[in-house]
Amino acid sequence: MIAELVGERGAVIPPPGTRDLPAGFRVALDPGTRFRDGGRVLVGGSPLRLVRLSARAAAVVATWRRGGWADSPTARAVARCLLDRGLVHPRPSPGGPTRDEVTVVVPVRDRPAALARCLASLGPCHQVVVVDDASEHPEWTARVATRAGARVVRRAVNGGPAAARNTGLAHCTTPYVAFVDSDCRPEPGWLEALLPQFRDPAVAVVAPRVVPDREARGWIASYERARSSLDLGPREGPVVPCSRIAYVPSATLAARRDVLGGGFADSLRTGEDVDLVWRVHRAGWAVRYVPAAVVRHAHRPRLRDWARRRYAYGTAAAPLALRHPGQVPPVVVSRWTLAAWLLALCGRPALATTVTGVAAGLLARRLPGRRRASESARLVVTGTALAGEQLGRALTRTWWPLALPAAAVSRRARVALGAAALLPPVVDWVRRRPGMDPLRFAAAYLIDDVAYGAGVWRGCLASRTAAPLLPRLASPRGRVGREERP
Repeated sequence: MIAELVGERGAVIPPPGTRDLPAGFRVALDPGTRFRDGGRVLVGGSPLRLVRLSARAAAVVATWRRGGWADSPTARAVARCLLDRGLVHPRPSPGGPTRDEVTVVVPVRDRPAALARCLASLGPCHQVVVVDDASEHPEWTARVATRAGARVVRRAVNGGPAAARNTGLAHCTTPYVAFVDSDCRPEPGWLEALLPQFRDPAVAVVAPRVVPDREARGWIASYERARSSLDLGPREGPVVPCSRIAYVPSATLAARRDVLGGGFADSLRTGEDVDLVWRVHRAGWAVRYVPAAVVRHAHRPRLRDWARRRYAYGTAAAPLALRHPGQVPPVVVSRWTLAAWLLALCGRPALATTVTGVAAGLLARRLPGRRRASESARLVVTGTALAGEQLGRALTRTWWPLALPAAAVSRRARVALGAAALLPPVVDWVRRRPGMDPLRFAAAYLIDDVAYGAGVWRGCLASRTAAPLLPRLASPRGRVGREERP
């Protein structure tokens, strides 16, 4: 197992044998968790799961639903089970790690003004290490860091963000490390919101919500405030590949220092954060997203710079797919749902409806309770709609080099591509009300998709793999068909 997790710099350390939650550690039910069969069955999480509770576990969960809490070994065991499945979220008691146990690592290359703002926003920290990644004017970086009371470590050769963070990691002696990019400004209380998560012995990495800086102006800045790829939204949760929160950016991360081993993969200029998080997850550790901690990030306001960055993000898909097979698909869809959408696209709506109905019937046979028919219908219809949204997004984001020639010769392909290009931006604009007109929002939306997709194809050609272009076909049974017991 360790050999599989080795990158250029070393391996992720496996978790300890015990995963027991400490006394006083509480949890809160996820708002999306649904109860069936008199509270004995829970449906929720991402990916979607069905968990059948024992009588004792159901009694514990019923107490939580009433607002009570019984701190017992049974309650903590149930909490651990549901935490691991994303059905509840942690509410750790006070008394976790303190700021004195954290080293903050700030990688930087030039940008002294941004570095000064970043260091000023960190708050009181026991130790701050600024890693100068071969700046052209190292004296400026040293001056800013010295004024802020930070230690400076200079790299003679520019190695990129991953190498710079690894250099800082090598100079850490505290039990915990926090990586903060120089173009970030954490808001007050950011560490106090993250560190209690480490009271859970299974948690190795914790990430805050990264939102665009309020000071940026222009239509690209307005779009980023609405749809930044770094902002994962207000809902907390576990970080699991191919789930609602599939990754967290390394713009700001906190972690157990000894777990990271050699740290980030030096060879990756982009996607190094996703790679690290997935390696940690694969080793058996938990990674959590905590939006209660907020960090401001300065995005690129110029169209050309922003599009280039989106293109660079896309080039990371192929290297990540080679390192983590099956985790970078453009869409995850069941065979039933894919068949239904293909039939609809081919002008066979009656057959598509029949396929969807058969899928709902098969799912109903695996669900408990008297209302399983209505529940399965709701799940299948919702899943089909979400899959349609994913497929449409993939047409304009990843598959557009194939969709454009098809649209040139096929009317149905033109209709599908036109709907995929127009409907998602319109729906998203109505949903978000981003503070910009819909035309510019739609233009930024399409530029975002096209630039990222071009990067994906470039990465695939360079890495000689088509993995990021291929859909991932989910098991026909699906996770909701698996009964899990605490």
